[in-house]
Amino acid sequence: MSRRGGALGLALLAVISLAALVLAVSVGASPLGFKDLLSIVAGGGDASSRAILLDVRLARVLLAATVGAALAAAGSAYQAVLRNPLADPFILGVSGGAALGATVFVAVSPAAAIGSPIGRPLAAFAGATATLVVLFGLARFRGRTATTALLLTGVVLNAFDSAIIQFFVTAGDPARFQGTLAYLMGAMASPPWGALASVALLTAIGIGILAAGAHTLNLLSLGAEEAAQLGVAVERTTWVMVLAASLVTAAAVAFTGIVGFVGLIVPHAMRAAFGPDHRVLLPACVLAGAATVALADAAARTLAAPVELPVGVITAVIGGPFFLTLLLRRLRVS
Repeated sequence: MSRRGGALGLALLAVISLAALVLAVSVGASPLGFKDLLSIVAGGGDASSRAILLDVRLARVLLAATVGAALAAAGSAYQAVLRNPLADPFILGVSGGAALGATVFVAVSPAAAIGSPIGRPLAAFAGATATLVVLFGLARFRGRTATTALLLTGVVLNAFDSAIIQFFVTAGDPARFQGTLAYLMGAMASPPWGALASVALLTAIGIGILAAGAHTLNLLSLGAEEAAQLGVAVERTTWVMVLAASLVTAAAVAFTGIVGFVGLIVPHAMRAAFGPDHRVLLPACVLAGAATVALADAAARTLAAPVELPVGVITAVIGGPFFLTLLLRRLRVS
């Protein structure tokens, strides 16, 4: 795709994503029409509508959009670095490791520190990084990366992390772990504005690092030897990209739990639409990921109303069959 075509495509995608966010804000137990939204933005509207939009729904939609952007960007980076189209923060166990880190933080930290806007994300980042150390240890075995081994390791790590989390939840103080089950399924709620600012800042830092290294991701996706011949410091650059992807994954998981398959579905769809150049692919994933999770959250709020489904349920229902289709296609090719 030409540079001009990519720019026009991104502009169109930005408009579509903005429309998706407006739709997500509009739907809910108390629907808000487009005229209501315009009135509130202009400073009018009745008090109840303003409260619904500004105090409840807007922060939640912005959180969903931030989480979607983070997971989609991380997925595209993992797929490039590992040269594995099935790589995804959830499938590789990175999301589970981040959830374990966040859970351990809740279990062992003083009560006054549990609500810290930075403590749980840092713990989640540590858990995600530890998971990646295991994965890269396997990837370096005899200098080869086995796709099947990576996927199986991700399954094992997810199971291990879930078992440890359940141990803490079962044996720990019940007051500390209220809502943990919903958290593990990717529950979305209206966050305090300070928490939203924290996750947005961490996500922006991680995505900024990935965007700065977009050309390097293109080279790494060719293979380690090819990238080294083109002047890339492969080991150092790989870890920078992986840690940046882990940072955004940890920020998302720390605040919303495990929302699976977004990092798999969105990069594949955007690669089909925009091509493999990460200078275009990465911003496309950010925009499409934001819209995807915002719409998934809107569906979670409305499909079984007045009961709210976890967002992770919606993404898993769509992403599970999508992953199996990709896996079968890859097995046929190999």
